[in-house]
Amino acid sequence: MPTRPAQLVESTFYATEGIEVDERIMPFEPDTDIRPVELAPGVSLGVTGRLSGKPQRPGTFAHAVKLCRGTDCVEQVVTLVVFRNVPWEPVNLAFPGKVGTPLSGDIAVNGGPTGVLPTFSVTDYDKLPKGVSIGPDGHVGGVPAAAGLYEIPVRICVAGNCAGVVVKLIVV
Repeated sequence: MPTRPAQLVESTFYATEGIEVDERIMPFEPDTDIRPVELAPGVSLGVTGRLSGKPQRPGTFAHAVKLCRGTDCVEQVVTLVVFRNVPWEPVNLAFPGKVGTPLSGDIAVNGGPTGVLPTFSVTDYDKLPKGVSIGPDGHVGGVPAAAGLYEIPVRICVAGNCAGVVVKLIVV
């Protein structure tokens, strides 16, 4: 019997013990019904595909999730990796630059669970100076087009443990 291809865009999610999960599974095909299931102690998957709840203990939890279109159903394993709540803090939040000169630097995180990469999201792109970007890996780069002090709000997440910071660009 041939194996059916994966039905979800992503099937592995990361969370932190004691912190509310804010994730959603996304089927490739529209009009897919999702059967609810408890994914981990304290975390459930609802009919809308939303993972909700607060993980109660660390570990790796894998459960088959039933995805249906009409009477045709397939099961796919969804994995939730829950890390211990290890404190972390952002570093390198100020970057000097010159108009017309390439700028390159990285926002960093100290602490957090071992082996987990943080993600970075600009929450107000209008605050970025023309010619500069901040990537999902925390890289600050580009060629500033105008002088000024720019304060850019950025959301940093480490295994679902998120915080907002302000990144400062000082361009002369």
